[in-house]
Amino acid sequence: MALDSMKEIFDQMERENIPFWEVVLQADMEERQVTRKQSMAKMLITWQAMEDAADTYTGTRKSVSGLVGGDGIKMRQYAMRGAAMSGGYVCDVIAEALSMAESNACMRRIVAAPTAGACGVLPAVLLPICNYEELTQHQLLEALYVASGIGAVIAHRACISGAAGGCLVAIKGGTGAQIGHAVAMALKNLMGLICDPVAGLVEVPCVKRNVIGAVDAVSAADMALAGVESRIPVDEVIDAMGDVGRRMPVEFRETALGGLATTPTGQEIKRCMNKKEE
Repeated sequence: MALDSMKEIFDQMERENIPFWEVVLQADMEERQVTRKQSMAKMLITWQAMEDAADTYTGTRKSVSGLVGGDGIKMRQYAMRGAAMSGGYVCDVIAEALSMAESNACMRRIVAAPTAGACGVLPAVLLPICNYEELTQHQLLEALYVASGIGAVIAHRACISGAAGGCLVAIKGGTGAQIGHAVAMALKNLMGLICDPVAGLVEVPCVKRNVIGAVDAVSAADMALAGVESRIPVDEVIDAMGDVGRRMPVEFRETALGGLATTPTGQEIKRCMNKKEE
């Protein structure tokens, strides 16, 4: 089964009376011709890599450009002081998103989920929740399967996105419909976001956008679990997102020719980077 639409996943869930993650697992087994055990083993490696990246983050390293590094530890220390307005889980999510995205910029080992530029979103929502919920390793792997399935549908119908609240809904025992509503709301919140890396690097403003993606996912998950529904079905939201992306001027498509990259400071950073290369 190809993961072409969320509706197809929901239909199979209902037809076979199985959870979302099981549909994705079966699709992986079929596509890669692997056993259940092999599929789960690969997903476990992914989860362990996320844990390792978080455990080895110190906040002392800077990226080669010098633009990124140290903000994750600042946020962690701020959270520990108990002064954060967000507080608790959300504060930890912000710190983890910064830390993981910084690790990518500093050439550390991370999981591209689904891209290196969005590597902080999934770990940021999943790793901290382990400190607040009694979760088994299997439940966390189930959440990763849910996220993978959502990503596969988005990649097929539109383009890769790091913002999906469905895995959190699944971990909290939400229904398939609630997973869909969470995804729809998370994507609607970020629809039309331009890609404007300064100096062509996935550092500014990309690292801090991981925070927005992660907090967006948490907010969307909570809304869906509370019973808030997206008026637009999730597949239609994904299609609209793809259409918006295709219509976006080329300058805003990761070319460093528009947006923040063309501000005076963005241009100065680019000139400094070019001098370093010379």
